[in-house]
Amino acid sequence: MYKTAVSRSAFPLWPSISRSLFYFLIWLTILTVSTSIQADHGPEEDLTTLSIEELLQVQIVHNPVSVLTSHIHKQGEWMIGYRYMNMEMDGNRDGTSDVSTASVLTDFAITPTSMRMESHMMSLMYAPSDDLTLMAMLPYKNLSMEHVTLTGVTFTTRAEGIGDLTTLANYVLFRAPQNRHLFSLQGGVSFPTGSIDERDQTPAGPNQKLPYPMQLGSGTYDLIIGANYQYFKDLWSLGALGLGTIRLGENDNDYRLGNTLELGSWVSYEWANWLSTTFRLNGKSWGNISGADPDLVPTSVPTADPDRRGGTRIDMLFDVELFVPGGKWSGNRFGIEFGVPIYQNLEGPQLETDWIVVAGWQWIF
Repeated sequence: MYKTAVSRSAFPLWPSISRSLFYFLIWLTILTVSTSIQADHGPEEDLTTLSIEELLQVQIVHNPVSVLTSHIHKQGEWMIGYRYMNMEMDGNRDGTSDVSTASVLTDFAITPTSMRMESHMMSLMYAPSDDLTLMAMLPYKNLSMEHVTLTGVTFTTRAEGIGDLTTLANYVLFRAPQNRHLFSLQGGVSFPTGSIDERDQTPAGPNQKLPYPMQLGSGTYDLIIGANYQYFKDLWSLGALGLGTIRLGENDNDYRLGNTLELGSWVSYEWANWLSTTFRLNGKSWGNISGADPDLVPTSVPTADPDRRGGTRIDMLFDVELFVPGGKWSGNRFGIEFGVPIYQNLEGPQLETDWIVVAGWQWIF
């Protein structure tokens, strides 16, 4: 009954976004620009008079804490950072509709009911030139998932450890006249440093192989390609980012995660030389799994079925950034972002996302 809800393509196309979402994005942009005009900040900064070095510093200030791949640093500059992310998932969904636990248990002996995904991300960046920024990101994950069986037994599975290492280069293709427009291309590789053999105790016994969402990595080398555009004017900026991940080959457990496509846009405003805020829309589409882990039984629980892992989600997020403009602690910045999904279409039954919170620190020197 669930398999006819959405497409089964290995790389689902971005579905049509409703007209109301377009209206919301337009309203969001107008609101932020209007606020920037009306707010009392004294003389505004004219970006046409800034050097490339000064403009790059403005660009870093305006980037949301969750958007790392768009960073462009000036020559010789380093950045180290830490980011904490917590995603809460509760209840199942098939397509765009909620699905009750009882309904899922008519087809499976076990169903997940909720999940918490936590990660601690360390990042390192260096710019050998004003046009090229190199970066590496390594997460440490802590996953937990609640379940209930057909007989009413509840249990929790957990997995913890490092995820996949991501290396990326961000190259500025051009800067438009007066340095108001920046366009860059991203390219990189994700290395399979995360485990795909996590096990835990379940009603089936001790040391059982955990389903796909509870594994820490992809098990494959993955190609990452993307593009980034940013526009700056006085105290506000606009940004857009597209990023794709292509899985290369099968892993040691005879499967390959679905390819992913991520599209995002944001509007930022600098209220003072130590404070900025950002509204952001971010969408992600991911495919089903190709192949299957022979240790998993897809008919026992939805999370073990490789044909029930694809989906699309659009999130609305709000970010607050605090930064030290000068002095001994110059270069330090802190940010926190909170987001909720405004659209979810899942090849379910599959756990749906309720909310996301991200907090981070960065030091640029």
